[in-house]
Order: sequence, then C-alpha cells, then structure tokens
Amino acid sequence: MKEFNGPVLFLDRSDINTDEIIPARYLTEITREALKPHLFEDLDLPGFRPEKDIPGKKVIISRENFGCGSSREHAPWALEVNGLYTVLAPGFARIFRQNMFNCGLLAVDLSEEDCREIFQRFAGTEANCTIHFDSSTLEITSLENRLSLTFSLSKFERDLIQAGGWVDFADSRYEH
Repeated sequence: MKEFNGPVLFLDRSDINTDEIIPARYLTEITREALKPHLFEDLDLPGFRPEKDIPGKKVIISRENFGCGSSREHAPWALEVNGLYTVLAPGFARIFRQNMFNCGLLAVDLSEEDCREIFQRFAGTEANCTIHFDSSTLEITSLENRLSLTFSLSKFERDLIQAGGWVDFADSRYEH
C-alpha cells in the first residue's frame, strides 16, 4: 500500500482544475514520469512556486471542488508520480475523485468548517498529516497544533486503496 502520510502542501484556492494540475499540452506524454516536472506549473496561486513548494510534500490540503474540469486520468497520475497520494478538500469533482481511487490514491472529503479551521491553524507552518485507516481518522500536526478529524470511505474505496488501484483490484478478483 502507498504511503498516505507526510508533510502537507497547502493550496488555498477553490476550483483547482485538471488543466492546472497537469496542463493539457502534456497529455500526449506516454509515461507518468514525463508528467512529473509539470505538476501545477500553470497554477496561479500567489506565492506558490511548484519547483520549490512540491518536493518532499506527501499530502495536499485544498479548498472546494478540487479536480474540476476535464475528466482525465493524467491529473491523478501527475500527483502520484510526485509522491502526492492524499488530497483533502471539501468536495471534489466526481470523476476526478473516482480517478484518484482508481489509481490507488486517497481523496478525503472534509467539511468546509474543518477545512477553514485547518487553514487557520496550520497554513504557513510545517504541518504533517497522518491517516489512520483502521479508525477512519486523520491527524494534522505542527509544532504548536494538533487536530484530529474523522472521515469516511466506502468499502469499495478502501478495497481500491488496499489493492493499489483498479487494475490491481481487478487482477486480484478475476481470472485472466
């Protein structure tokens, strides 16, 4: 299973679309690795510099409607190849969220209130996020703060994550 815990990348904006996650001009790339340097390169967010801000981060916390736009698998692939296996936001575009689970990645729906509190308490800090699948809780910590929240996943979403994504899930259940 992938590592869903680690340092947080805060993207304080709603409606981050799939073209901002990975620009359409790179959709002809034939490997996921070729997408790696282009993650968020067109994201317009004051003070955000992808080449400086992304390395070492493992979890994204963002605002409403993350992954809106066109329904391409390249967006979760670009996250995955950069080691960003977890996204927390108060709402996702439906197809993007399913593509995350299909790739064995985790998309956690937060309430808007919880998201507001996270940004107020942790944005601008060296925050870490730990996912506890057994108890369906997550914990965000910094030197001065700690916040625990619950989340829910369907059994199928959990199965996809444990299998590593849709292809591995299907392989484990169906004969070739």
